Amino acid sequence: MKTTQEGLKREVGVWGLSANIVNIMVGAGIFVLPAIIAETMGASGVLAYLFCGLLIGLVMLCFAEAGSKVTHSGGAYAYVETAFGPFSGFLVSAFYLTGSIFADAAVSNALVEILALIFPVFKNPTVRVLSLFFLFSGLAILNVIGVKQGIGLVKITTIAKLIPIVLLITIGWKDLQWVNLAWESEPTIQKVGETSLILFFAFMGGDAGLAIGGEIRNPQKTVPRAIFIGISGVLLLYVLIQLVSQGVMGSELPNFKEAPLAETAQLVFGPIGYTLLFVGTGISMFGMISGQTLNNPRVIFRLSRDGVIPFSKLASIHHRFKTPYLAILIYAGLGFTLAAIGEFRQLAVIAASSVLLVYFGVSLSVIGLRKGKDLEKGGFKIPFGYTVPLLSAGIILFFLSNLTGPEIKGMLLLIGILTAVYFLGKVYRKWRKS
Repeated sequence: MKTTQEGLKREVGVWGLSANIVNIMVGAGIFVLPAIIAETMGASGVLAYLFCGLLIGLVMLCFAEAGSKVTHSGGAYAYVETAFGPFSGFLVSAFYLTGSIFADAAVSNALVEILALIFPVFKNPTVRVLSLFFLFSGLAILNVIGVKQGIGLVKITTIAKLIPIVLLITIGWKDLQWVNLAWESEPTIQKVGETSLILFFAFMGGDAGLAIGGEIRNPQKTVPRAIFIGISGVLLLYVLIQLVSQGVMGSELPNFKEAPLAETAQLVFGPIGYTLLFVGTGISMFGMISGQTLNNPRVIFRLSRDGVIPFSKLASIHHRFKTPYLAILIYAGLGFTLAAIGEFRQLAVIAASSVLLVYFGVSLSVIGLRKGKDLEKGGFKIPFGYTVPLLSAGIILFFLSNLTGPEIKGMLLLIGILTAVYFLGKVYRKWRKS
């Protein structure tokens, strides 16, 4: 068994890595998005899935090559920082965290909305805000107490997101009406782009599956094969979900934005099916937020400790629990605030846009890293020259071009604020040293 320089055993093969990618990508968004896709594109919404699948496949190849050249920790931040310098790395890390926090806020809103279907009291604005507060504060306290408690919760909730979906797809075909899958009209390129932008929310996160690069057997062959199998598996699963829900519900599907799959399951299985998908949806959403609250504050902690962000206090460790408690509290506090003032669709678009900017940076970093010196030699290299990174970057720009005017202005404003924070931080650190 081969080991890396760090002493890690290369034990993960094609199917193990493929499963890891699928497990991370299939999150909470797919439980809600079928109704939104049906509302904007009807039965032709399958095209948006294919478009997103193409993009995420290209992006994952870029992550694979960049990760084979930059072997230290940090993910997208490390790749872009190595290729283009600390400022670009700072922007990527900021957009990664922005996307994560907005994603948590979006999913927590969806969670409260599905609870309101059973318990109408959650429709009350005050109860809604209090529910969000207890959700984020409870997860923050759990993760401050210790990482063991946090990761234990993630393990419990992981399997719940696949079982009900697979059952619905397998049995739902008997109630599918093919007339409901007929296209009423040919979708325009603009409509596909607008729909793909919101749908991309369900495709985010696959890059995390490649984080175990030091434990992959024969990565030059395993990585591209696993990416193909993993992305194809997720794409097939998502397309089947959309086809079954659209084929069973027809024009009624857009009317059930809170829990479209649960409503579909009610027609397929009866009340038992509704309960199964409803509970599965809720557990999956809760599991996604708990996992994010476990992992992402550690990114804030690392960035603060390394001086990437000018807030050294965020690297503080709790004297008793030995966890980055301030980073956890800040992360959960921001998630709660955004959830309280936003709604799912709006928050999901901002989350997807932020992550697309991260992926744009990683796509371009492949070009920069190929020209770099003193990097890891060998490793995985995408074929066809610069075609894949340039095509990936181009599709991302097309996605982002579908943002509304206010959304584009907000994104530019955020970049301006982050730029000011970065350079003011440099000035402050120089002043402290002088």
